[in-house]
Amino acid sequence: MSNTSHPNPLAKARIAVLGYGSQGRAHALNLRDSGLDVVIGLRPNGPTWHKAKADGFNVVEPGEAVKGADLVAVLTPDMVQPTLYKESIEPNIKPGAALLFAHGFNVHFGQIVPRADIDVILVAPKGPGALVRTEYERGRGVPCIWAVHQDVTGHAEATTKGYADGIGGGRAMIIKTDFKEETETDLFGEQAVLCGGASELVIAGFETLTEAGYQPEIAYYEVMHELKLIVDLFYEGGLTKMLQFVSETAQYGDYVSGPRVIDAGVKARMKDVLRDIQDGTFAKNWTEEYKAGLPNYQKLKQADLDHPIEKVGAKLRAQMPWLQPVSAETTAAPMKKAG
Repeated sequence: MSNTSHPNPLAKARIAVLGYGSQGRAHALNLRDSGLDVVIGLRPNGPTWHKAKADGFNVVEPGEAVKGADLVAVLTPDMVQPTLYKESIEPNIKPGAALLFAHGFNVHFGQIVPRADIDVILVAPKGPGALVRTEYERGRGVPCIWAVHQDVTGHAEATTKGYADGIGGGRAMIIKTDFKEETETDLFGEQAVLCGGASELVIAGFETLTEAGYQPEIAYYEVMHELKLIVDLFYEGGLTKMLQFVSETAQYGDYVSGPRVIDAGVKARMKDVLRDIQDGTFAKNWTEEYKAGLPNYQKLKQADLDHPIEKVGAKLRAQMPWLQPVSAETTAAPMKKAG
C-alpha cells in the first residue's frame, strides 16, 4: 500500500501526458486534481485535441510537450508508440526525466529502446479509464501495478509511486511487477481468456445449439446474454460468489461438464499461446501485420462482425431499453480506448 499522507515526489514536476483517450484523459484529470502540473501532447486539431482543450488543459504538439517535462506518460495505442518515441520523445526528453508507460509491450519486445540517460517506468491501473476517473472522484482509487525498467536517477521507484498516487492508485493498492510479467500476463489474459477465449467459447456454444435446431434467439440468450450475470458474480466475489448464486443444478453441471469442454487439451494449447507471447512470436506477427496495413486483422474482424450471433444479437438488443443511452450526456461519456 502506498502512503499518500506525505508530499507527492512529483509535486514540483511537469508531467506531459501523450494521448487523450480513455486512460489518457482519466490520468490527466486525476493528476491535475491531485495538484500536479500537467500538459497534454497531441496532434493538432484532432478530436482529442479539442476535448483536452475543453477540459481546460494546455495542449501542444507531442514534441513540444516533452521538452522540459520531468515525466512523460505515453498513453497512446501500442502500435503508434515506436514512431511517437522516435519523432517526438527521443529528441526532446531531457536527461534524468522519467518515461512512463501503462503497458510494457514496446519496451519489453524491443520496439522502443529508451535512451540510457532517462528513467523508464510503468503504472497500469487495473480498470478502464472511466472507472479510474469515477473512483478518483469518489475519493477512492483503482488498484495499480507498477514497475521500474531503468533507474538512472536513483529516484525511479519514488517517481513511479508518486504517479500511481496522483491517479488514485495509492488510495487502493499498488502491486510491484516488472515489464516482462506485466506484458506477458496482459497479452495472455486477452488472448486465452478475456477476448479470444471467451468470444470463441460463446460462438462455439451458439453454433452447437443452432446446428442442433434450436432457435438462434434462444441460443443467444443462453450463451452470450447471460454470460454477463456470471462474469459480474466472478468480478464481485470470485468462484465462491458465483457458486453461491447459481442453482444446484447449474453447479452440478459446472462440475461434471465444465472439465469436458475445457480439458487438458485446452490448457496445453493455452501453454502454446503463452509460449508464442514469451518468445516474441506474437509481437513479431502483430508488428508485421500492422506495418502491412492490417489485411488479416481486417478480414478476421469482419468475420466476427458478420457472424450470425451478431445479426440475431443486434435484433434482440434493440428490444432491451436498459442498454440504450437515456440522454445526450450519456452518449458523450468518454469511453474510447487510449489514443
